[in-house]
Formats: sequence, structure tokens, C-alpha cells
Amino acid sequence: MSTEIWQWILVVGSSLILFLLSPFAKTTDQFFKAVHKKKAPNTLVLTGSLIISWIFAKSITNAANLGLDFGIVGGVAYAGYYLSFTVAGLLIYKMRTVGGFESIHQFLTTKFGKGAMALFSILIAIRLFNEVWSNTMVIGSYFGKTGSNNYYLAIIVFTLLTLAYAIKGGLSSSIFTDIIQMVLFAILLLVILWNIFSIEDFSATDVVTSGSWTFELGLNLFFAAIIQSFSYPFHDPVLTDRAFISSPKVTRKSFLWASLLGAICIMLFSVIGVYAQTQGFKGQAAVEVGKAFGVIILLVINFIMITSAASTLDSTFSSFSKLLAIDLGMVKDLTFGRVSMAAIAILGTLPVFLDAEILSATTISGTMVIGLTPVFLFWNIKVPKISFYLSIFCGLIFGFLLVFKAFPEALIFTEGKYADLLWVNVWGIISCITVYFIPKWLSK
Repeated sequence: MSTEIWQWILVVGSSLILFLLSPFAKTTDQFFKAVHKKKAPNTLVLTGSLIISWIFAKSITNAANLGLDFGIVGGVAYAGYYLSFTVAGLLIYKMRTVGGFESIHQFLTTKFGKGAMALFSILIAIRLFNEVWSNTMVIGSYFGKTGSNNYYLAIIVFTLLTLAYAIKGGLSSSIFTDIIQMVLFAILLLVILWNIFSIEDFSATDVVTSGSWTFELGLNLFFAAIIQSFSYPFHDPVLTDRAFISSPKVTRKSFLWASLLGAICIMLFSVIGVYAQTQGFKGQAAVEVGKAFGVIILLVINFIMITSAASTLDSTFSSFSKLLAIDLGMVKDLTFGRVSMAAIAILGTLPVFLDAEILSATTISGTMVIGLTPVFLFWNIKVPKISFYLSIFCGLIFGFLLVFKAFPEALIFTEGKYADLLWVNVWGIISCITVYFIPKWLSK
């Protein structure tokens, strides 16, 4: 059989198996909170779910490409985003145990009012919207060139099949399938690395010595990722939804483990790009390495993309339905939850036909929400309600300066790719914290 037929078998077959294995949610607690037999997820289950829901198709594609561009420095730089788990885990632990808050939305409504909660909901809805198309586009690229019939067909089929098992069990399905997908990801990654390191002229030394630890060749992105990690996790409901379903101690432990193990997974996947760099490959690192090793490894890489994209996509559907039904209190109903999943699947697929950029969904949206940094970092400090809006809109302004490349070059003090990303975030976060506290200082 041809490679294309095997690819379709992997997509359809894996999705059907997950559909059959997924639990059927009969109650709202099962559908929206992943409660199973009156028990919340334990540390192992929650850790695995966190890791695989964040190792999405576009992130491992970016990791491999950054390994190709910058060597292992690129992988380390991208892994910097996994500090987000540590930040979120520690802060949300305090918010739950000291503040007594049961959700991010409850915290925002209590401290800043319903208007702040509504604005925040718009921001995370945009995030979820981006997650759909930015992951399915990666899957499409393995079936055909952008804009081809196979490309669009693969995206539509993959989205519908993932939606099917997500609708069946909601967050229960998402977390249950996350464990299967995490195990598959680990096994497939080891298979890929085993083959790469079996090559005589490639070793761990080549990985360690690849790249240069300079701002121009990777550190711009690394420090930008570290800065964004203090705001980035809070606009991602896929992550924060999982921070309130288990006990505070289980949650904190799971988030800390996910931060370490997730970063290691990303760095290991960037080794694929490092190998591509040593071979002089151009284009998409993972695709080119797969082709170089033959049909089997190409299919393994395809399957790892399918696995990671599906885990993020089903989590996105679950988070969107919870956002509308529970967080915004529209209709706490299973039918409404399932219909809202279908709605985000349709709306989130539309940008695929507009040829959107993959990486921008991560880096630019991360800049636009840096205004959340003081909101959560200083969650227990009392400030006027206006502080929330000043910080959020300040962050949005800096985000748009980055999008339109309008940030003054005189304020950029390093060279190379991502220099503008780094310094927009440096000046942006300083500005957001300043405007956040100005109303408090003026009220004294």
C-alpha cells in the first residue's frame, strides 16, 4: 500500500479506536469536570494529560524547525514556555488554598467585576479559536501541499473524527484519551530518536555542541518565552481547567512534574531538527527527516503529529464548552455542551481556508496577553478594578506593535530573529506592571 493510504489508516483507525474506548458522559460533572466514579484524576493521570495537551502538533513542528535553525539552543528556547506550568501550578495552588477560589472566572469576578471576567473570556475564546486551525493545518500538511484537495480533506476528516469522541465524553474523554496519547507519544518519540542515534556520524556530542548560546541564535526566543510564562498559562483554559479538577496538592505536584517532563519532551523532539541541520536539510525538519529515513519513520512522525494534534483538539473542544456552559453560566446542560463543541470545530476550521500562519498563534497571542502578568502574579494585592483594564489594554497595545512591526528599533538591544519579540515583551511587561499599580498609588 502507498504511504498516503497508510496515513489515512492511521488517522481514521486511531480516531475510531479512541471513540470506542472513550467513556460516555452521562452527567455534567463527567462532561465538564472529568469526574469518574466520583473520583478526580490522580497525579499520574493529571501530569500525563497536562503534558500531552500542551505538546500539540504545531509546538513539536516548531521545536523541530527551531532545532534546524538554531541547534539544541532552539529546542531549549522553545522549552522555556514550559515554565508556564510551574508558574500556574504554584500561583493557582495559592489562589485555591489561601484565596478559596474555585475557578479563574470566580477570581476575576470577585476581584475585578463581571466586565473583567467578560473581557478575559473573549481573550481565551480567541485562544481556543486559534488552537483549532493551527493544529489541524499541521495534519493537513502531511497529506498534501497547502491548498490542495488532500490537504483540506485531511483537515476536515481529522477534525470531525476528533470531535466525535470529544462530544461523547467531554473532559472525561479528553483526559482518558490523553493518557493513551501520552504513552503513544513517548513510544513513537523513542523510536524516532533510536533511529537517528543509530546513524554512525551522529551522536549526543553533535546535539550538545550544535547551535550557539547567543541572543542572535536562539536566546532571544528563550528569554521571551520565560517572560511570557508569567502570563501565557492563564489565557489557556486547556491548562487552567485542569488546575481545578483535582485536589490542590495533587494539582501542584502534577503541574511541577509537567513543567519538567514537558520541557524535556520538547528538547528531545528538537533533536530531529538538529539532525536535519547536520544533514543540510531545508524546509519542515520533521517531514524531511521522515522522508530521509523511509516510509516507516515518516509514518511514525505522521502518527506522532496525529496523536499530539488530537490531544490538543479534544481538549480545546472541552474547554470551549466549559467556558460557555460553566464559566459564563449560559446553560449547564450536556446538549448545550456538545453543540458548543461542534460550533468551535466549525468556526475554528474556517481560517484554514485563509492560509493563516502557524507559529504566530503561539508567539503573538502570547505577547498580547502579557497584561495578565500582574493580575495573577500579584493576585492577593488589592488594587482598584481599573487596574485590570489598564494592564490588559497595555498588553494588547504592545501585541499590536509587534504584529505591525511598529515597535521602535531604538528600544531593541539585541540582534537576530525574535529580537523584536523579546524586547516588545520586556518593555511591555514593565509597562503593564507599572500601569497596574498606578491607580493604587494614586488612591493613597
